[in-house]
Amino acid sequence: MFNPSFPPWLWIPCPKYHLSSSHKVEGPEYEANHYDFHIVYSPSYRVPVLYFRSYYSDGQPLSLSEIEKDLPGYSAELLLESKWTFITQEEHPYLNRPWYKLHPCGTRDWMKLLLSDTYTSSNKNFIEQYLVSWFSVVGQVVGLKTSLEMLNIVG
Repeated sequence: MFNPSFPPWLWIPCPKYHLSSSHKVEGPEYEANHYDFHIVYSPSYRVPVLYFRSYYSDGQPLSLSEIEKDLPGYSAELLLESKWTFITQEEHPYLNRPWYKLHPCGTRDWMKLLLSDTYTSSNKNFIEQYLVSWFSVVGQVVGLKTSLEMLNIVG
């Protein structure tokens, strides 16, 4: 259940930051991969969709094979099994640039199982509960974790 003491979800503009080169350390230089994540509602699937892009410090995009190396082990295995339905690349619906997305084809079905009959759209916190539940599953695919503070743990 969503923790009602947290503020409601809001859409906020994300400021643009200028990228700086990675820090040099003793030994070989370590290049961090940068990721941007957007949650966009899909009117055709009627579910949220996680869009992401990844790039080096100089702004050059990573290929899907390079992104696969950053994925958690269980996601990389799943990707090998269903490469063209799991992560796909398409134009971001608002930015009109190529981004990757986690394909939403099965989202409605597993969200029904996850939420069962306990949550209904008449519940005043339904959207927040839905988004936190959805993100707790989808975020793990790309290595993002949902903070326990977002959840109301009932003992």
